[in-house]
Amino acid sequence: MAGDLIYAFRIMRLPLLDAGGAAIGRLDDLVLVGGPSPRVVGFVATSQRRRIFVNAARIASLDNDGARLRSWDLDLNPFKPRPGEILLGRDVIDTRIRGAKGDEQVSDVALRAATDGRQTWWEPAKVRLARQTTLGGVMRRRPSYRLVDVDEVPQLFHLEAGTELAAEAARLRDMHPSDVAGVVRALPLQQRKLLAEAMDDERLADLLEELPEAEQLRIIEGLDMERLVGVLEEMEYDDLADLLAEMPGEQRTKVLEAMDMEDADVVRRLLSYDEGTAGSLMTPDIVILSPTTTVAEALAEIRDPEWLSSIAAQVFVVQPPTKSPTGAYLGVVHFQRLLREPPSMEVGRCIEQAPTISPDASEREVAERLASYNLLSIGVCDDAGRLLGAITVDDVLDRTLPTGWRQRRRVTAGAVSR
Repeated sequence: MAGDLIYAFRIMRLPLLDAGGAAIGRLDDLVLVGGPSPRVVGFVATSQRRRIFVNAARIASLDNDGARLRSWDLDLNPFKPRPGEILLGRDVIDTRIRGAKGDEQVSDVALRAATDGRQTWWEPAKVRLARQTTLGGVMRRRPSYRLVDVDEVPQLFHLEAGTELAAEAARLRDMHPSDVAGVVRALPLQQRKLLAEAMDDERLADLLEELPEAEQLRIIEGLDMERLVGVLEEMEYDDLADLLAEMPGEQRTKVLEAMDMEDADVVRRLLSYDEGTAGSLMTPDIVILSPTTTVAEALAEIRDPEWLSSIAAQVFVVQPPTKSPTGAYLGVVHFQRLLREPPSMEVGRCIEQAPTISPDASEREVAERLASYNLLSIGVCDDAGRLLGAITVDDVLDRTLPTGWRQRRRVTAGAVSR
C-alpha cells in the first residue's frame, strides 16, 4: 500500500539522529545490494564533516523525523563503496530508461519495510519514472510521471558480471558474525572460499573467529600471503594465536615473519603458553591506564566502539609502562565507578582490588575464579605482579562448553526461525 512506502528522495534529506533523538548528521544516500531481491544494507551520512557508512541494522526507526540510531555508538571511519553495492542516489536516481513508452528517467524510488520475524529491512518496491511529453510539437514544461513495480525495471538493480559474490558478502555484513558463520557453514567448501575472498579483511576476520580452527584453515587456504596477513591482523590476539597453533610449523613461521613485528611478538608470547592454561586463553589487548589518567580520559578510551563490551567494562590500572608486560598491577576501575566520579579525578583514586590469576593456572581455575567473583574478565599477572593480559568470560565459555556447541546452536536457531 502507498501508505507503507517511503521515498528515497525524502530519506536523502533526513537528519541522522542519535539514540536520544538529537541530530548528529544528515543522510546523503542509501546503499543497496543488487540482484533479484535488492535490499538496503545501510546509509551514507555526513557527521562531524565526515562522510560515513551507517549500517541499516543500527537504525532503530526511519520516519519523517529522521533515521534514529539504536545506540549511541557511531563509526566515523570514512565511507568506501564496495563491489556489489549500489548507491541509490548516485547510481539509480536520474538513470534514463528506454522502453515501449519511450525514454524515461528515474525520479525516485519508493521503499517498504520487510521482515522475516527476526529482523526488519528496507527494500525497493516502486520506481517513479518521469517522461517529457510533447503537445502539438511543443515540449511540455512539466513531465508526466508513472509509478511502476521494481520487477518492471530489473536493469536498475542488476549485478555486473563477477559481482554476485561481492553482493552476497555485502548482504551479510549487517548480520552478527555468529549468524554469518551459520550461513557460511551451510555452503560447500568451494563456495565458502569464494565468499570469503569477496569479504573485506575485517569481516572475514570476524567470521573466522566464529569457526573452529580446522574450518578456519580450510577457508583461508589459497589466500596469498599479503591478503592472509591483512585478515589475521584484524583478529583478536587470542583467537589468532589459537589459529596459528593449528597451522603447520613452516606456514606459521612464514606468517609470523610477514606480520607486523609488534603483533608477531605478542602472538609468539601467547603461543609459548601450554594449551589449557590461563596464558593460552588471555588477550593482551585490553584497556590499561596509569594511575594519573583522569576519569574523563578513561571514559573517552572505553567509549571507543572497537573495544569488546567485556573488555570495555573496566580499565586495568598499572604503574608505567602500560604495555604488556606492564609495571606493577594496581587494580581495576569499573565503568560504573567512572560514571559516578568527577571527570578531573585520577583513576588511581578509584581503584578497586580485584583478583588476578597466574598464566599457568588451568582453564577450570579461571572459570571458577570468574564465577566466584561475578567477573566479566580477570587480569593475568606474572610472578613479579606485572599485568600480562586478561581473560574474558566469553572465551572461557567457548572452551568449557561441549565440542560442537556452535553447530548445535545454529541448527536450533534455524529450526525456531522456520
